[in-house]
Amino acid sequence: MDSQIFLTLGTALKWAGIATLPLFALPLIVLAVPNLLDGAAKSIIALIDRMSGTALSAAMTCGVLLIFLQLVVVLLRYAFGLSFTWLNEAVTYAFAAMFMLGAAAALRDGAHVRVDILRPRFGETGRSWIELAGAYLLLFPICVRILMTSEAGLARSWMLLEGSRESDGLPILYLFKTLVPVFAVLLMAQGLSESLKAALRLTGALPPAEPDNAMASGERHGA
Repeated sequence: MDSQIFLTLGTALKWAGIATLPLFALPLIVLAVPNLLDGAAKSIIALIDRMSGTALSAAMTCGVLLIFLQLVVVLLRYAFGLSFTWLNEAVTYAFAAMFMLGAAAALRDGAHVRVDILRPRFGETGRSWIELAGAYLLLFPICVRILMTSEAGLARSWMLLEGSRESDGLPILYLFKTLVPVFAVLLMAQGLSESLKAALRLTGALPPAEPDNAMASGERHGA
Protein backbone atom coordinates (compact mmCIF):
# COMPACT_ATOMS: atom_id res chain seq x y z
CA MET A 1 0.00 0.00 0.00
CA ASP A 2 2.81 2.40 0.94
CA SER A 3 4.66 1.69 -2.31
CA GLN A 4 1.52 2.46 -4.31
CA ILE A 5 1.17 5.80 -2.53
CA PHE A 6 4.74 6.75 -3.43
CA LEU A 7 4.28 5.64 -7.03
CA THR A 8 1.09 7.67 -7.31
CA LEU A 9 2.75 10.72 -5.77
CA GLY A 10 5.77 10.36 -8.05
CA THR A 11 3.54 10.09 -11.12
CA ALA A 12 1.59 13.18 -10.04
CA LEU A 13 4.80 15.17 -9.58
CA LYS A 14 6.06 14.00 -12.96
CA TRP A 15 2.92 15.17 -14.75
CA ALA A 16 2.99 18.44 -12.80
CA GLY A 17 6.52 18.97 -14.10
CA ILE A 18 5.46 18.21 -17.66
CA ALA A 19 2.57 20.67 -17.31
CA THR A 20 5.01 23.47 -16.42
CA LEU A 21 7.25 22.91 -19.46
CA PRO A 22 5.45 25.53 -21.61
CA LEU A 23 6.65 28.16 -19.12
CA PHE A 24 10.19 27.64 -20.41
CA ALA A 25 9.14 29.06 -23.78
CA LEU A 26 8.10 32.31 -22.09
CA PRO A 27 11.49 34.08 -22.50
CA LEU A 28 11.33 33.42 -26.24
CA ILE A 29 7.77 34.76 -26.38
CA VAL A 30 8.85 37.87 -24.47
CA LEU A 31 11.57 38.40 -27.08
CA ALA A 32 9.29 37.74 -30.03
CA VAL A 33 6.37 39.85 -28.80
CA PRO A 34 7.65 42.67 -26.56
CA ASN A 35 5.30 44.16 -23.95
CA LEU A 36 2.73 41.37 -24.32
CA LEU A 37 3.70 39.29 -21.27
CA ASP A 38 6.08 41.62 -19.44
CA GLY A 39 3.86 41.81 -16.34
CA ALA A 40 3.48 38.04 -16.11
CA ALA A 41 7.22 37.58 -16.68
CA LYS A 42 8.12 39.97 -13.85
CA SER A 43 5.68 38.21 -11.50
CA ILE A 44 7.26 34.84 -12.30
CA ILE A 45 10.73 36.30 -11.75
CA ALA A 46 9.74 37.65 -8.34
CA LEU A 47 8.15 34.33 -7.34
CA ILE A 48 11.14 32.22 -8.41
CA ASP A 49 13.65 34.58 -6.79
CA ARG A 50 11.73 34.36 -3.51
CA MET A 51 11.67 30.58 -3.78
CA SER A 52 15.43 30.53 -4.30
CA GLY A 53 15.81 32.85 -1.32
CA THR A 54 13.82 30.44 0.85
CA ALA A 55 16.02 27.57 -0.33
CA LEU A 56 19.08 29.69 0.48
CA SER A 57 17.82 30.18 4.05
CA ALA A 58 17.54 26.40 4.37
CA ALA A 59 21.05 26.04 2.92
CA MET A 60 22.44 28.51 5.45
CA THR A 61 20.79 26.57 8.25
CA CYS A 62 22.45 23.42 6.93
CA GLY A 63 25.76 25.29 6.83
CA VAL A 64 25.50 26.21 10.51
CA LEU A 65 24.52 22.64 11.30
CA LEU A 66 27.49 21.39 9.28
CA ILE A 67 29.95 23.46 11.32
CA PHE A 68 28.44 22.25 14.60
CA LEU A 69 28.38 18.59 13.55
CA GLN A 70 31.94 18.68 12.23
CA LEU A 71 33.12 20.24 15.47
CA VAL A 72 31.44 17.46 17.43
CA VAL A 73 33.03 14.81 15.16
CA VAL A 74 36.51 16.27 15.70
CA LEU A 75 36.10 16.59 19.48
CA LEU A 76 34.78 13.06 19.86
CA ARG A 77 37.46 11.54 17.66
CA TYR A 78 40.54 13.32 18.97
CA ALA A 79 39.51 13.99 22.57
CA PHE A 80 37.67 10.75 23.37
CA GLY A 81 38.62 8.36 20.56
CA LEU A 82 34.97 7.90 19.56
CA SER A 83 33.46 7.75 16.10
CA PHE A 84 29.83 7.25 15.06
CA THR A 85 28.69 6.41 11.55
CA TRP A 86 25.41 8.28 11.92
CA LEU A 87 27.27 11.44 12.93
CA ASN A 88 29.65 11.22 9.96
CA GLU A 89 26.70 10.68 7.65
CA ALA A 90 24.95 13.69 9.15
CA VAL A 91 27.97 15.82 8.22
CA THR A 92 27.81 14.53 4.64
CA TYR A 93 24.07 15.15 4.40
CA ALA A 94 24.38 18.68 5.79
CA PHE A 95 27.14 19.55 3.32
CA ALA A 96 25.18 18.13 0.37
CA ALA A 97 22.01 19.97 1.40
CA MET A 98 23.92 23.25 1.81
CA PHE A 99 25.37 22.95 -1.69
CA MET A 100 22.27 21.71 -3.50
CA LEU A 101 19.78 24.04 -1.84
CA GLY A 102 22.01 27.08 -2.24
CA ALA A 103 22.95 26.57 -5.90
CA ALA A 104 19.86 28.32 -7.30
CA ALA A 105 20.37 31.42 -5.15
CA ALA A 106 24.03 31.49 -6.23
CA LEU A 107 22.84 31.54 -9.84
CA ARG A 108 20.41 34.34 -9.00
CA ASP A 109 23.15 36.42 -7.37
CA GLY A 110 25.82 35.75 -10.01
CA ALA A 111 27.99 33.82 -7.55
CA HIS A 112 28.73 30.84 -9.80
CA VAL A 113 32.22 30.68 -11.28
CA ARG A 114 32.08 31.60 -14.97
CA VAL A 115 34.48 29.91 -17.34
CA ASP A 116 33.57 31.88 -20.48
CA ILE A 117 36.38 34.27 -21.37
CA LEU A 118 34.46 36.13 -24.06
CA ARG A 119 31.47 37.26 -21.97
CA PRO A 120 33.25 40.24 -20.31
CA ARG A 121 34.15 41.58 -23.78
CA PHE A 122 30.52 41.90 -24.86
CA GLY A 123 28.18 44.72 -23.96
CA GLU A 124 24.89 44.37 -22.11
CA THR A 125 23.10 43.02 -25.17
CA GLY A 126 25.75 40.39 -25.83
CA ARG A 127 25.75 39.25 -22.22
CA SER A 128 21.97 38.90 -22.25
CA TRP A 129 22.13 36.73 -25.36
CA ILE A 130 24.81 34.59 -23.71
CA GLU A 131 22.57 34.12 -20.67
CA LEU A 132 19.74 32.93 -22.90
CA ALA A 133 21.96 30.61 -24.94
CA GLY A 134 23.58 29.15 -21.82
CA ALA A 135 20.22 28.42 -20.24
CA TYR A 136 18.67 26.74 -23.29
CA LEU A 137 21.75 24.92 -24.55
CA LEU A 138 23.35 23.88 -21.26
CA LEU A 139 21.43 24.51 -18.05
CA PHE A 140 17.97 23.23 -18.99
CA PRO A 141 19.16 20.08 -20.84
CA ILE A 142 21.52 19.10 -18.01
CA CYS A 143 18.82 19.57 -15.35
CA VAL A 144 16.32 17.56 -17.40
CA ARG A 145 18.92 14.81 -17.76
CA ILE A 146 19.47 14.77 -14.00
CA LEU A 147 15.73 14.44 -13.42
CA MET A 148 15.38 11.64 -15.97
CA THR A 149 18.29 9.58 -14.67
CA SER A 150 17.38 9.95 -10.99
CA GLU A 151 13.68 9.10 -11.39
CA ALA A 152 13.82 5.29 -11.23
CA GLY A 153 16.33 5.08 -8.40
CA LEU A 154 14.52 7.67 -6.34
CA ALA A 155 11.16 5.93 -6.71
CA ARG A 156 12.70 2.66 -5.54
CA SER A 157 14.44 4.40 -2.64
CA TRP A 158 11.17 5.94 -1.43
CA MET A 159 9.28 2.66 -1.77
CA LEU A 160 11.86 0.96 0.44
CA LEU A 161 12.32 4.00 2.71
CA GLU A 162 15.98 3.30 2.09
CA GLY A 163 18.35 3.85 4.96
CA SER A 164 22.07 3.67 5.51
CA ARG A 165 23.98 0.56 4.50
CA GLU A 166 25.65 0.65 7.90
CA SER A 167 23.82 -0.75 10.93
CA ASP A 168 24.42 2.40 12.97
CA GLY A 169 23.82 4.85 10.10
CA LEU A 170 20.94 7.24 9.55
CA PRO A 171 17.71 5.72 8.14
CA ILE A 172 17.11 8.65 5.77
CA LEU A 173 19.07 7.83 2.63
CA TYR A 174 15.89 8.24 0.59
CA LEU A 175 15.64 11.86 1.76
CA PHE A 176 19.29 12.40 0.88
CA LYS A 177 18.69 11.09 -2.65
CA THR A 178 15.71 13.43 -2.98
CA LEU A 179 18.13 16.36 -2.87
CA VAL A 180 19.26 15.50 -6.41
CA PRO A 181 15.95 16.24 -8.20
CA VAL A 182 15.28 19.13 -5.83
CA PHE A 183 18.64 20.60 -6.89
CA ALA A 184 17.73 20.19 -10.57
CA VAL A 185 14.25 21.70 -10.16
CA LEU A 186 15.58 24.72 -8.25
CA LEU A 187 18.27 25.34 -10.86
CA MET A 188 15.80 25.01 -13.73
CA ALA A 189 13.43 27.44 -12.07
CA GLN A 190 16.18 29.97 -11.42
CA GLY A 191 17.44 29.47 -14.96
CA LEU A 192 13.97 30.40 -16.17
CA SER A 193 14.08 33.52 -14.01
CA GLU A 194 17.49 34.52 -15.37
CA SER A 195 16.33 33.87 -18.93
CA LEU A 196 13.29 36.06 -18.40
CA LYS A 197 15.49 38.82 -17.00
CA ALA A 198 17.77 38.59 -20.03
CA ALA A 199 14.81 38.69 -22.41
CA LEU A 200 13.30 41.68 -20.66
CA ARG A 201 16.63 43.53 -20.80
CA LEU A 202 16.88 42.86 -24.51
CA THR A 203 13.44 44.38 -25.04
CA GLY A 204 14.18 47.31 -22.73
CA ALA A 205 11.60 46.29 -20.12
CA LEU A 206 14.32 45.92 -17.45
CA PRO A 207 17.30 48.19 -16.78
CA PRO A 208 20.82 46.89 -17.53
CA ALA A 209 22.20 44.37 -15.04
CA GLU A 210 24.92 45.23 -12.59
CA PRO A 211 28.32 44.07 -13.90
CA ASP A 212 29.77 40.87 -12.49
CA ASN A 213 32.10 41.31 -9.51
CA ALA A 214 35.09 40.06 -11.45
CA MET A 215 34.29 42.29 -14.39
CA ALA A 216 33.81 45.33 -12.19
CA SER A 217 37.09 44.62 -10.41
CA GLY A 218 38.89 44.30 -13.74
CA GLU A 219 37.44 47.56 -14.99
CA ARG A 220 38.56 49.36 -11.82
CA HIS A 221 42.10 47.99 -12.12
CA GLY A 222 42.14 48.87 -15.82
CA ALA A 223 41.08 52.39 -15.00
